[in-house]
Amino acid sequence: MKLCLLVGALILPFSGERATLAWTHSVEKIPWEEDWRATEAGVVIEAARVSGSGAGMEAGEGARFVDGVWQWRPKVAPQGRVILARSGATADWRICEDGRCRAMAEILPVEVDRVEFATCDDEGRLRDAGGTASPSPRR
Repeated sequence: MKLCLLVGALILPFSGERATLAWTHSVEKIPWEEDWRATEAGVVIEAARVSGSGAGMEAGEGARFVDGVWQWRPKVAPQGRVILARSGATADWRICEDGRCRAMAEILPVEVDRVEFATCDDEGRLRDAGGTASPSPRR
């Protein structure tokens, strides 16, 4: 089971089942991070972190302030897919896995919008929320 990015019919598998999505808030210019994991039930958020507060950036329920960062476990059901919007008006997403972070623009051109975060199997086939693999489109 792996996390993957979906762009139209293109499936881009990650190296494993966990990744961190990171971005900088467009108004407050404060970093925000979320840790996600691929499961049979779908994509699950395991933790979130933000180093400040402001315009729509309040830490979640049960947050603790540790080493200058608000940290909490969001209470969100597993998601079949998570949409990662890219407006071009803000800094791009950063995707971190295995201790290495890179801008989404290193993976996909900045013009590509409607990027989705989903679960795929080890062969790169998309999985539905029930764990069933869909055939891989040609790459």
